[in-house]
Amino acid sequence: MSRPLIAILRGLTPPEAPAIARALIEAGVTRIEVPLNSPDPIDSIRLIAREFGQDATIGAGTVLNVDQVAAVADAGGRMVLSPNCDADVIRATRQAGMDSFPGVMTPSEAFVALNAGASGLKLFPGELIGPVGLRAMRAILPQGTECWAVGGVSADNMAEWRKAGAAGFGIGSSMYKPGDTPGIVAEKARRMVAAWDEVAA
Repeated sequence: MSRPLIAILRGLTPPEAPAIARALIEAGVTRIEVPLNSPDPIDSIRLIAREFGQDATIGAGTVLNVDQVAAVADAGGRMVLSPNCDADVIRATRQAGMDSFPGVMTPSEAFVALNAGASGLKLFPGELIGPVGLRAMRAILPQGTECWAVGGVSADNMAEWRKAGAAGFGIGSSMYKPGDTPGIVAEKARRMVAAWDEVAA
């Protein structure tokens, strides 16, 4: 069963990438993001996509321009996440056949993103928007718009976000921090999977 959880592996290095990805997938997390401000991120994406591309959706975060979109596509990525809303990045991502999750914080940004073809909206920073902000935005967004909360999501507040209408979550340090072993990552991932299964039941 695929769950709407994106593991954000900020700080991941290529040598550890396959083992960390395997730990996540075996724990039930099948969406993996390597932010481009990590060490040699394209190498990590390529390694993970080559080994696990049939089992998981691999992509990049902190994607800020169309050249980076092309590099992610060339590495085998299938999704692009950004901290901002850039219509050129969104269009380039979709034209490359990848899913696009631009960062939005306001209704204006949300509609710019949707008009450019975004697959879903990344609510970022989630701590500032909060479930209350999401609930207000959902009242005016087109029905069926996927809103993913990113930033400050934990097992403790997942239910509140879900009630407000979050379709899924991008999870960083609660899933992976630099230096975490595959075993630690697997344990964290299982905890987040269990939390999702509980709120989605």
